[in-house]
Amino acid sequence: MRKPARRKNRKRGLSEKERMIFVAVQKIDLHAHVVPEPGYARANGDRFVTPQQIRKMYDAWGIEKGVQLPISSPEYECDQLSNRDAEHLVRDWPDTVGWWFCNLDPRWGTNLPDCDLSHYLLYFKEHGAKGVGEVTTNLPIDDPYMQNLFYHCEQCEMPLLFHTGSRGGGDYGIVDDFHMPQLERVLQKFPRLRLIGHSQKWWAEMSGDCAEEQRNDYPSGKVVPGGRTVELLRNYPNMYGDLSAGSGGNAVMRDPEFGYRFLEEFQDKLYFGTDICDASNVMELSHWLDDAAKRGNISQTVYRKICRENALRLLQG
Repeated sequence: MRKPARRKNRKRGLSEKERMIFVAVQKIDLHAHVVPEPGYARANGDRFVTPQQIRKMYDAWGIEKGVQLPISSPEYECDQLSNRDAEHLVRDWPDTVGWWFCNLDPRWGTNLPDCDLSHYLLYFKEHGAKGVGEVTTNLPIDDPYMQNLFYHCEQCEMPLLFHTGSRGGGDYGIVDDFHMPQLERVLQKFPRLRLIGHSQKWWAEMSGDCAEEQRNDYPSGKVVPGGRTVELLRNYPNMYGDLSAGSGGNAVMRDPEFGYRFLEEFQDKLYFGTDICDASNVMELSHWLDDAAKRGNISQTVYRKICRENALRLLQG
């Protein structure tokens, strides 16, 4: 039963003696975008980071190594982050890029919604890929092409990390309506498929008072009960959350008291990540989690799981 002692610790903080036994965890970054060498700037001027650059960032933030996520869809400058590069980064920089996910656009192969995508997934899996992502295809989540991708990921036992986007031009990521009704149907239809949610639209709905026009933003202030993100995590065993980027960090840091409770409740379903897309990016969540554990606002167990152990369980079995 959980946990009168934890609630007490959260309220009073740790004693000086208890703080002395805090040990910072070397984190695993579930959401890394690394390029083997510097390339052209993206449309917004950012440049993906090299292994040398991200190593310096990792050392500053207490991160051991990351999981490389390639990009395969034309909506997001796919040629800078290929599956082949991801595999080679793990081979060449194993102390910085420890694992890789593969990625494929559901229009690959025959460009038909019944393409045998397992043909590709099994090849990548045999070569060490631990999952699929970051999926950025700008198609509705209930599109037959997307449904085919979900089916084959489930058949191949490959978790899928997705970016939620908007319909039409100017955005990337799979498309769902406000309150994510199609995502819920996917969770029901593919119960053995582990889905890992990410992006502003996923995390903005943490609060029950989120308005539709706020979905692509970083809402501030107190979190109101009834948020759709919380409901999906609570109701579906195959729904998980990626805490990377400003969206994931903001979701738990905007209202610390709620954030602590959220991390405690979903301690087995959350992954630390960075989503660094430029050398100028910062990662406030890393030190925030350290501080939360040091002060007793979250338990040491929760801290270790979210920062490291959940990722290792996913990556190593």
